[in-house]
Amino acid sequence: MSPVTHQTWQNWAGNQQAAPQRIATPRSTGEVADQVRAAAGDGLTVRMIGTGHSFTGAAVAEGVLLRPEGLTAVRSVDTATGLVTVEAGLPLHRFNRVLDEHGLALANMGDIQEQTVAGALQTATHGTGRDAAGLASQVAALELVLADGSAVTCSPDERPELFDAARAGLGALGVVTAITWKTVPSFILRAQEEPMKWDQVLARIDEFDAANEHFEFYWFPHTEGCLTKRNNRVPGPAEPLSRFKHWLDDEFLSNSVFGLINQATHRAPAITPRVNGVSAKVLGARTYSDTSYKVFTSPRTVRFKEQEYAIPREALVPALRELRALFDKNDWKISFPIEVRLLPEEDAWLSMAHGRRSAFIAVHVFHKDPHQEYFEGVEELLTSVGGRPHWGKMHTRDASYLETVYPRFGDFQALRDELDPERRFANPYTTQVFGA
Repeated sequence: MSPVTHQTWQNWAGNQQAAPQRIATPRSTGEVADQVRAAAGDGLTVRMIGTGHSFTGAAVAEGVLLRPEGLTAVRSVDTATGLVTVEAGLPLHRFNRVLDEHGLALANMGDIQEQTVAGALQTATHGTGRDAAGLASQVAALELVLADGSAVTCSPDERPELFDAARAGLGALGVVTAITWKTVPSFILRAQEEPMKWDQVLARIDEFDAANEHFEFYWFPHTEGCLTKRNNRVPGPAEPLSRFKHWLDDEFLSNSVFGLINQATHRAPAITPRVNGVSAKVLGARTYSDTSYKVFTSPRTVRFKEQEYAIPREALVPALRELRALFDKNDWKISFPIEVRLLPEEDAWLSMAHGRRSAFIAVHVFHKDPHQEYFEGVEELLTSVGGRPHWGKMHTRDASYLETVYPRFGDFQALRDELDPERRFANPYTTQVFGA
């Protein structure tokens, strides 16, 4: 492990950059500890990056940047208990294949599987689910290196407060080096995708939520069109999309053509409503079934910027109506659909769904398009109902706001003061959200 210097880093969306003083690729927990101690000796901060899929500055490393590629081992798989321990840098797409080979799966996932397991966990990545919650609720134990260079393990039985805090800790309490996951037997999901009108979806949200294991929908701004997605377990056998249909829908139309559309609307924003109207009308219904992770996840090659807020579930429909009214009041020209997902309450202190059933509203713009006015308008609306920003997606909230919406926020800050008084793991983003 030989550190290098004078390299720059940027995230997937290209809106975050860093020029760390040195970069290292540790290949064991011991080497991570060595780097933390060395950083302390030099008075530098330390951050472990993932694959750069956060839109916030969560991964920005100003002192020592630790790359994840050397920590990708599968340490143990116990098919009897479903407990699987893997190192922090293992990408989710590789993790999913390992689980599938052993007849196991994650109970719920987000729609991107490019992240590292630790990067996804530390930003509280989630999917949509009636009963199955996000990644933070599927963890049995964590191994992490603290600011003093010690390696510790935490779980519900061993250092439980650290476990509840660090599961979604943004790397502010320590460098996560390994995760023990609670997995379930592998299963087949049947996906039912159906276009619907805005009023119909809003009238039936409660029905769809109650009747489906996983429900979400997308609204195409400037139109009445929505795309609903209902995923439920079935016995099998799987009936996946044909190779051609998968390429046509999920690669060519959803990525290649969508990318060209966004290039066009970027150059001529005025055409956006008409383009969205066409997109909403050509959406077709489809039904298929496949291994769970292949249904949960989708390829995303069109680069974008994103903001997402979790609000109390009961506030969802009124918030959506107010959000649509904002489009009538403002001259927003938004080509990306707005995504709505649901989640049961979680117990990790900084999960966006901590202590309450939650609805997630995500807004996006093409990575070349301005976002400030749109994101600020949506943020003002969603914070007015107690919204909690996704830790990995763009927002402007700071500790003074976040302490009002997270019951255990003060406890997290106190634990951070205890474990990292010199702020070895700080960066500008953690200072913004947790305080100096």
